[in-house]
Amino acid sequence: MHDAGPSPYRSALDRLRAAQKPARGTAAYSRLVNRPVGRRVAAYASTVGMTPDQATGLSALCSGVGIAMIALVQPRWWVGIVVGLALMAGYVMDSVDGQLARLAGRGSVRGEWLDHTVDCIKTLTLHSAVLVAWFRWSPFDSSAALLIPLGYTIVASTTFFGWILMWSLRAKNPSAPSAPVDGDREHPLRMYLMLPTDYGALCVAFLLLGFPSVFAVVYSFFFVAAAAALALALVKWWRELTVVDSERSGISG
Repeated sequence: MHDAGPSPYRSALDRLRAAQKPARGTAAYSRLVNRPVGRRVAAYASTVGMTPDQATGLSALCSGVGIAMIALVQPRWWVGIVVGLALMAGYVMDSVDGQLARLAGRGSVRGEWLDHTVDCIKTLTLHSAVLVAWFRWSPFDSSAALLIPLGYTIVASTTFFGWILMWSLRAKNPSAPSAPVDGDREHPLRMYLMLPTDYGALCVAFLLLGFPSVFAVVYSFFFVAAAAALALALVKWWRELTVVDSERSGISG
């Protein structure tokens, strides 16, 4: 009997597994949950002809629904479930667009621009929505608590801009210190210690939105962790660029 071979879904899934980005330096949720789920969704999406741009649009839609509900609907247990699932779905589709591009063996400048633009909007509006929600239905006695989502907006947007800028500067300066490759040794606990800075883990935290006091504590913890991580990143980026400037000065001299 003639062997029909693997199904289109299985074939796409196998190709995606062989074309994954390095896992090193990725936090546990993104590494163990979001990427594997995104890989399977991308494999199925490829069989129905979904394009990377369509996946990005679906990611924006899911995230937009969740973010809008944070600001517009008074927190209830079911609201937290809907918001958390919508944000997690948006994050999965954010992985799917890149995986579909790798599956096709090519990406587009337009697609990359769209992906980063959606990420930027999501970064700014998520914490702004929490700010609006806390203004309308504050879990605190003091209005000073509004400084937490305001500060988180600043930290998240600065982190995103810094990451994009460093990516651009590294591309223009091949002498910049390269990131560790996937085969380098990594402490097994590192990806779990990075969880407080993982956007996917933050999405999960929004499942608690319907319990305002609990969510406020968890959200504040994520904010402190993100601020600490940004401080470390700024020092690292400054030192990295100092090396680049020193090498360029030596060459020009």
